[in-house]
Amino acid sequence: MQNGYYQATGAMVTQFNRLDVISNNLANINTIGFKRDDVVVGDFERIFQEFRDVLPLENHTKQAAKFLNRTIDRVPQISEQYVDFSNSGIKFTGNTLDFAIKREDLFFLVETKTGEVRLTKNGAFSLDNEGFLVTKEGFRVLPSNYFEGGANGIQIPQDERLSVDKNGNIYANDEQIARFYLAQPKEMRNLTKEGDNLYVLPDLKELRDLGDDVDAVAQGYTQISNVNAVTEMVGLIETNRLVDMYQKVMRSHMDDLNQDAISKLANIKA
Repeated sequence: MQNGYYQATGAMVTQFNRLDVISNNLANINTIGFKRDDVVVGDFERIFQEFRDVLPLENHTKQAAKFLNRTIDRVPQISEQYVDFSNSGIKFTGNTLDFAIKREDLFFLVETKTGEVRLTKNGAFSLDNEGFLVTKEGFRVLPSNYFEGGANGIQIPQDERLSVDKNGNIYANDEQIARFYLAQPKEMRNLTKEGDNLYVLPDLKELRDLGDDVDAVAQGYTQISNVNAVTEMVGLIETNRLVDMYQKVMRSHMDDLNQDAISKLANIKA
C-alpha cells in the first residue's frame, strides 16, 4: 500500500477545492457588495479528532491500524470555509436608488418571492411596477417596522423626490415615509452565503435594527467588492504550483517507485 500516493492525491483534491473558491472570488471582483470567501486548511487527523471528542462511542481502532494509516491521516483537508466581511470602498454612481452601507456589521433586509427573509450588502435597488423598492432579483427591501407587523416593503410615491439620510431614513419630498431596516446580526459567523449577495441567518431573533444615529448609509453610492485581485492571483499561482508538485509526487510513486520495486522483486530468488 503506497500511503504517500494517497496522501498526495488527497492534498491535490484539497487544492482543487481551494482553486474553486479563488476562481469564484475573481469572477465576482466587480459584483456590487460581494464579500470574498476563504478557506482554512488543516490535516485530517485533527478534524477527525474534533468529531471524535463529541462522539459517545469509544474508538476501537486497533493500534496497528492507527500506525499504518498515520501518514494518510495527515492529509491536508479544508476544515472550514468562511466569508470575509471586511469592509471595502464605496463607489459614486449618482443614482438616487443606489445605497451603500459603510459598516461591515450591517446589512439591508430583503424578502424573497417565497417569503423568506435574507440579508444583503448589495444596495443597487430599483422600483417595481407598484413603486416598491426592490433588488435586481425583484426581492422587496424591508422597512424598520417589518417585524412589528408593519409593511412588507418600502413603497415610493410616484413622481416625488426621493432622499435618504445617513441613518437610513427615507424621505419623499422631504417628508419621511419609511426607514431601512439596518440589520445587525448578533454573530456574523452564523451567516451563510446564498448565491453571490444574499445571506441566511437561521434564527432571525438574533437580528437587531440599528437605524438611529449609525451614520452608515450613503445615497448615490454602491459598495464595491472586497476582492483584491493581486491577493487572489497570488493564491491562484500558489495553488497551481502545489497541484503541480503533488502531481509530480504521484507520478514518482506510480512510475519510478513501482518500476524500481518490480525490478527488485523480480530479481529475488525463491
